[in-house]
Amino acid sequence: MIKFPYTNIEHAAWEIDYLEVQSYEMNVYLVYLTVGDKSGMVYDKLDKPMRFFSTSHIREAFAHCTVKTAVMKHDSPYDEMIGNPPKSAEQMALPFSMTLPY
Repeated sequence: MIKFPYTNIEHAAWEIDYLEVQSYEMNVYLVYLTVGDKSGMVYDKLDKPMRFFSTSHIREAFAHCTVKTAVMKHDSPYDEMIGNPPKSAEQMALPFSMTLPY
């Protein structure tokens, strides 16, 4: 797994094979990419995983890129706390539209 600095992406029209939005609580989203044979998270200028605060923020950030497949996965820490069974090893991936305006 590698790091994709957003500063490298923001001014270039990348062809992204797979974009995965990882949804966490309180409107925090991280983005995982696959470009060719390289996969990894998008990082900010401080070398930390880049946080996006809305799905529109993600769409706008990657609007200049070609995205072949986009999905969203949601992770909630509360399932086990409310008596639901432990999470499965595989998260469900839902289609995510990159079309603007959404």
